[in-house]
Amino acid sequence: MKTVAIIQARMGSTRLPGKVLMPLGKDSPNELLPGEPVLGWCVRACLNAPGVDEVWIATSTLPADDAIVAWLNTNKPSGVLCWRGSETDVLSRFAGAIEASGADIVLRITGDCPFIDPKVIGEVIQLQKRTGASYVSNVDPRTYPDGLDVECFTKEALMAAHANAKRPIDRDTVTYWIRRNQKRWPAESLINPIPGMENERWVLDTEADLKFCQAIAARCPWYKGPPSQLDILGILDKEPALRKLNAGHVMNERFYDALAEEPLHRRSYTYSQACLARAEDSIPLGAQTFSKSKLQYPQPSPLFVTHGQGALVWDVDGNEYVDCVSALLPNILGYREPRVDSAIRRQLSKGISFSLATELEAELAETLRRLIPCAEMVRFGKNGTDVTTAAVRVARAFTDRSMVLICGGYHGWAAWSCERREGIMLSEWADTIRVDFGFRDIPKEWENEVAAVIVEPESDVLYLRFLREWCDKHGALLIFDEVITGFRFDLGGAQKFFSVKPDLACFGKAMANGMPLSAIVGRRDIMMKMVPPDNVFFSGTFFGETLSLAASIATIKVLEQDDVINSLWLTGGALEREVRTRIAKRGLTDYIMTYGAAPLVRLHFKDAERAPEGSMPALFRKEMAASGTLIAASHNLCAAHGPSEIKRILKSYDHALDVIKDAVKKNDFAARLAGGGVEPGVR
Repeated sequence: MKTVAIIQARMGSTRLPGKVLMPLGKDSPNELLPGEPVLGWCVRACLNAPGVDEVWIATSTLPADDAIVAWLNTNKPSGVLCWRGSETDVLSRFAGAIEASGADIVLRITGDCPFIDPKVIGEVIQLQKRTGASYVSNVDPRTYPDGLDVECFTKEALMAAHANAKRPIDRDTVTYWIRRNQKRWPAESLINPIPGMENERWVLDTEADLKFCQAIAARCPWYKGPPSQLDILGILDKEPALRKLNAGHVMNERFYDALAEEPLHRRSYTYSQACLARAEDSIPLGAQTFSKSKLQYPQPSPLFVTHGQGALVWDVDGNEYVDCVSALLPNILGYREPRVDSAIRRQLSKGISFSLATELEAELAETLRRLIPCAEMVRFGKNGTDVTTAAVRVARAFTDRSMVLICGGYHGWAAWSCERREGIMLSEWADTIRVDFGFRDIPKEWENEVAAVIVEPESDVLYLRFLREWCDKHGALLIFDEVITGFRFDLGGAQKFFSVKPDLACFGKAMANGMPLSAIVGRRDIMMKMVPPDNVFFSGTFFGETLSLAASIATIKVLEQDDVINSLWLTGGALEREVRTRIAKRGLTDYIMTYGAAPLVRLHFKDAERAPEGSMPALFRKEMAASGTLIAASHNLCAAHGPSEIKRILKSYDHALDVIKDAVKKNDFAARLAGGGVEPGVR
């Protein structure tokens, strides 16, 4: 198996023309040592990388790139060859280089990475050999500095991309088609053992980068050969001010801008349908969650995903989406947030579940006590149903009453709250009563029977104050179900935002950025009802599972450090305003309304006259997905939803609202649901 490193290089950089031949360091009589151009540094690193059989430079046929060929011919580095191809269709250029070189395994290195580490290159090669993956990199997810990027893939995968990739962004980025089709081309990632390195910028793309690279090059210990990651990190640790030379750049900014500007293209869901058939053979409904199943998205639509990054997800058919579902709200920071993932890996190296408790439980409990107004004591669960059910049991035990008033909302699938009565005995739910969300006149005969009132605190503050006063007056406990609002309205939950303190509160979803964890918090005297003897029994083998606890501690730190919640309010508010404008522009305000707080704007649909019930929201979800946005019935934003993602969401709204407007006009919802999607003429 021949392994070839292909260095992608050209002179026509937009931001810094000619950068690959700019010299770094002082003159030296030694071949490919300081004084050589940036491209020379890349070549030398590849030649010294273990496992590389041959090095090629892939440049374009433009006259400007004759200079690259001239440099290569003049220096004649041993074992380095050149291939020239299209400037804009870089994928075809790589395909040509692969054919010319006879490579079986290919490394993609970009010529603007002078400090590429030979050891990292070798580790990526070894990871591919040991796993047999079609694609291996240290950039997906990124845990290495920008500038140490290594991608390794099989000839078969690259040639499949060359034959099948039609989108310009696929042709330009070389590997994007492979990376988004991970069902067909399995991927592996080299993870940096040193945390926080993903924030380092060691690449050459701007004048500021050039100053940084020159400063590093002048300090490199060349007696050791090409610099390693540790060499450069040592330099920066001694002189941290060097990082300021090129600070402030947004990583991969042009790539995400290109995605935002890309025309809509038609999507297929062949693999999703095949996966559904397989899943339904062994899984009732084919999914573990109703809201993630085929019930939510009219077919054809995406049903199964392979991976996510930031605010994006990719399905099994290789389609990418801006995710406005955010896994039903757990992913408040976005997929694969580096600091949270690093905390999980560190704990994973110690163990997951143990025979005794760990100090992580107390550490997280103390953090919640600091942040949440009502949290005098804390117990953990794994999902929302765990803790809402515990709260109701504790309230009944504490008050010695049985009646619970449910003020709207969803509080889990347990018998006491479930609206679907199949399989539930009458005695399991007879003492819970659903009341109108805006109730004021509670029957007198209930007043001394109510153990607790439970509510999702998304409503106006006056109503929450009324509930607080009513519970105080009649000896009932007020329970806030903050499984959704917690860590989204405020770090202290909606109770802090509205300044209304409940007796008990339930948190979950966003508290661990996707890891399964929930918490019941509340007054000490009430929470002590969970302590033997004669206690409310609330216990679970996995309630103290450490990966989730570590993830939650890290998530809360990021939420505090990055002021995430304030950003969610700003971004959510701006998105709602744009959506309202688009709805009004199309005359759809009688059919589609937005409501709720900015971090969690909800959508309400009213079907047109004679249209089948539920057809409008179904058509909306389908057309949003067809145009690149996963959404259900709310804007579930996360910290990773930046300007380019919002632009793509609004582009999907433009498409979906146009389809709905036309369906309303022609009253053909059924036909639209049966077909739909982006028109075939759109790439």
